[in-house]
Amino acid sequence: MRRREFIDLIGSAAALPLVADAQQADRVRRIGVLMGYAEDDPETKVRLTAFRQRLEKRGWSEGRNVRIETRFVAARADKYESLAKQLVATQPDVILAHTTQVAAALQRESRAIPIVFVNVSDPIGSGFVASLARPGGNFTDA
Repeated sequence: MRRREFIDLIGSAAALPLVADAQQADRVRRIGVLMGYAEDDPETKVRLTAFRQRLEKRGWSEGRNVRIETRFVAARADKYESLAKQLVATQPDVILAHTTQVAAALQRESRAIPIVFVNVSDPIGSGFVASLARPGGNFTDA
């Protein structure tokens, strides 16, 4: 998958739960993002910038009608659980999970908040979704 397609998918998938409630324009929606890489990783910066741009194209602007809470695991196994718990505690409307380990940590913390995942190697085998056509639960893939 090319980078542009990946970025389009992230922006589209994460915005879906928000677009469904767009008629409540006065309410600020919250998106939680848990990245499997470090904050200063160049690819992470590119992806997050593109994510924000895609949301903006769909009418979701930080500071106006959406707030994005981002946490970075930096591939440290000791951080997954605590950052997932911390992010879920902010009660976002939707969470973007980046990597299989991040998605697993988030699944253990919440079965109610919609979770959009990317860079997950085997979502069916990992037990995140029943199938790609009908994911079920609170997970969906980008």
